[in-house]
Amino acid sequence: MIKKDHKRKSDFEKVKLPQKHPPVSTGKVGVLLVNLGTPDATDFWSIRRYLKEFLSDKRVIEVNRVLWTMILNLFILTFRPSKTAKAYKKVWMKEEDKSPLLYFTEKQAEKLSEEIGDEKVIVDYAMRYGNPSIKSKIAHLKEKGCNRLLIVPLYPHYAAATTATVCDEVFRVLMKMRWQPTVRVTHPYADHPLFIDALEKSVKEHMKTVEWKPDLYLVSYHGIPKKYFDKGDPYHCLCHKNTRLLKEKMKLSDDQIITTFQSRFGPEEWLQPYTDETIESLPEKGVKNLVVLCPGFASDCIETLEEIGIEAKQEFIEAGGENFSLVPCLNDSQPSIEFLRDYVHENLLGWV
Repeated sequence: MIKKDHKRKSDFEKVKLPQKHPPVSTGKVGVLLVNLGTPDATDFWSIRRYLKEFLSDKRVIEVNRVLWTMILNLFILTFRPSKTAKAYKKVWMKEEDKSPLLYFTEKQAEKLSEEIGDEKVIVDYAMRYGNPSIKSKIAHLKEKGCNRLLIVPLYPHYAAATTATVCDEVFRVLMKMRWQPTVRVTHPYADHPLFIDALEKSVKEHMKTVEWKPDLYLVSYHGIPKKYFDKGDPYHCLCHKNTRLLKEKMKLSDDQIITTFQSRFGPEEWLQPYTDETIESLPEKGVKNLVVLCPGFASDCIETLEEIGIEAKQEFIEAGGENFSLVPCLNDSQPSIEFLRDYVHENLLGWV
């Protein structure tokens, strides 16, 4: 037995074990803000690339894939980019040469980094569709030594077509990584007290610039097909809860604030009431002075600046309205950054 033991020890000693692991950076925490996305420019092909990625997502368009692929490539991607490009050109930030959504998301990340960033915490941002991609930013944070990632979808209200698809993409990226970072995803924040506080502050600040008294506050959220709601998506309920909490915070009565849904696409029924139809009907009901806010969007974008700030305003005035004002999204305002700071701190507990 003694001889066998010596033989085993001798064999073990002959094995050449690696002296050290390849050099890696680790020990840091990454905070990744994720917004919906934006085309890189306003030309036809930039818009087309963006729309193809966005409208190819199975979470966004839940129909027969073979049929939808034909419709998307033969019709939508042939005709829609030109129309969408015109809308983007109306709101494109020419001096920055970028969309408002990209500009404000960058600013949110920069200012949040000033609040919470240090040698251990790195704040960055990505887009679910377009650039910079989630894949590129996760790789960047990993290279910087982040072995823990907090993913912050900038969607206050959970929907399968928004928050869930961010999670899908994050985990698709992780599937191809040998050494995966530990990941947390923040909870939707539509009913977070600090978010409601930030919304109220933004409305109050905006109303200081308005010289007339509103007859009505219209709260417009991005719509989703009604069948998504019928399948159990909680988005509709979260939007109504958001409005109710804001109404209570602002001490408004039921007849001073309403909820509507915008941006419907295609022939099927979406969540109602529709924003455009409601706005057109308000003047004949005695609403001449209208304030609109869009709390579902973390940053101003084509849906707020063009669809509401230009198109809806024109429809309201042509229908007999007198005064129309759009409350800016939270963007990189002080209330926005203060909310994000405290919200991210809550979600980093135990890590930082």
